Amino acid sequence: MKTIKTAFVTTALALSLTPGLGMAQTELQFGHVGNPGSLFDASANEFAERANERLGDDYRVEVYGSSQLGGDDSMMQKLKLGQLTFTLPSTVMSSVVDEFGLFEMPYLIKDREHMKRVIEEVIEPDLYPLVEEEGYKILAVWENGFRQITNNERPIETPEDLKGLKLRTPKGAWRVRMFEEYGANPSPMALSEVFTALQTGTMDGQENPLVQIHSQKFQEVQDYLSMTNHVYTPAYVVVSKRHWEDLPEDVRNILEETAREVQDFVYETAAEQDEQLLGEMEEAGMEVNEADQQAFIDASGPIYERFDEEVEGGGELVDRVLALGEQD
Repeated sequence: MKTIKTAFVTTALALSLTPGLGMAQTELQFGHVGNPGSLFDASANEFAERANERLGDDYRVEVYGSSQLGGDDSMMQKLKLGQLTFTLPSTVMSSVVDEFGLFEMPYLIKDREHMKRVIEEVIEPDLYPLVEEEGYKILAVWENGFRQITNNERPIETPEDLKGLKLRTPKGAWRVRMFEEYGANPSPMALSEVFTALQTGTMDGQENPLVQIHSQKFQEVQDYLSMTNHVYTPAYVVVSKRHWEDLPEDVRNILEETAREVQDFVYETAAEQDEQLLGEMEEAGMEVNEADQQAFIDASGPIYERFDEEVEGGGELVDRVLALGEQD
């Protein structure tokens, strides 16, 4: 095995003995916040399985979910320090690069085919370079999903129903602003803390894709599920730009190609889970309703205006993404 004398190997990557061979094997750690059964969990494990079939005996991807290695902010910092190989952030990317607030805009992405075009024509050419300026590199764009609202107070039909609701959001400024505009009292909170906050009444509700709601068992502590589809959130396979270059070129190629290949698996799995889990949550006793999405769209104008005002080129980015949604 080739020795790479960098902090990336000596601190970030655990060395273990390959069974039966007595040879050191470099562990490439993949951390994420998803629980077992989540889309993050399925996606990262599929990536690891495919990559490990190709990597041979010297390197192996190991997945650490359920925030074992910290929350999103912590894991992004660990990438830069060389203490972690991959992570899978979603909303938090808007805190790294302002332009990623694009994917906090409500009702921007129509469907997954639309998102594929956005990746190819907007994210890869325009946003990838901005991420690299911050010391990171995106290998592929996967999915967190279309987000819905749960709470213990009432069904959410229109933005007016959110008035005064204590709502947990991820740590992204635009999500907080959006729900403030809708009349809620949003509070950012790490995903690992949400179940207890809902159970104790510290929070009335939260918003997440169905698969995160189900895998986090929020149906056990929430009465109402409102299908708002208010935001589609991508997820990004992220590495440290500097430490990534310390890996051998053939290893990098395998990992990047595999990350891109897994995208189709992610989308197929996400669509299947959305259909399956809605019924399971109804069976668990949640009251499900379809929200008036047009009412939410009508209330979203100020969010788009602020994005255009505060993010350089924000309005142009929005227009390009919307135009790609009209190509069906």
